[in-house]
Amino acid sequence: MKIYGLTGKTGAGKSTVAGLFSKKGFFVVDGDVVARRITEKGSPVLVELAGYFGLDILLPDGTLDRKKLAARAFASKSATEKLCELTHPEIHRLFLEEIKKGEEMGFEFCLIDAAALLESPSKVLCEKIIVVFCPESIRLERIMERDGISSQDALRRINAQKADDYYLSQADIIINNYPPYDIEKEIEKIPGGGEA
Repeated sequence: MKIYGLTGKTGAGKSTVAGLFSKKGFFVVDGDVVARRITEKGSPVLVELAGYFGLDILLPDGTLDRKKLAARAFASKSATEKLCELTHPEIHRLFLEEIKKGEEMGFEFCLIDAAALLESPSKVLCEKIIVVFCPESIRLERIMERDGISSQDALRRINAQKADDYYLSQADIIINNYPPYDIEKEIEKIPGGGEA
């Protein structure tokens, strides 16, 4: 099974692109879903996160307050790095489990959709790195609308990530997800991304 990594800055539209790949017959491993699994109530990772970012990131029922964690984890680059340090090992373990499932199901292509893929141990699993690109002004609007947050909070998330140049320099393939580009045509750049 060929494994591709899909990443890009917040608001670039990774989920949209991953959904299109899924329709084309790719086995998609969703990093957000995996991250939710490792931070379920009572999980060792959640305990570590609360120990570092504050016990008040837990709601009264013991589940994670995702907005509060995001506000703290994306407040600075060092906080974002700590989030990655605490979560990546377990996310990597679950990625390997998911990939094995895809292989057992007979999929030819796998796509790992992960925002922090370039900084994670899972990068080495990928034959090619696909970066979804979109200018900051458009991403800012998308994040505000998607998450119902202020422009200040959206900018904080954007600024907690590395610069566009870093992502583009790591890319084997760049998918432009903004006008005037046609996202369907952009996806044809990827081996196996054409009609399955």
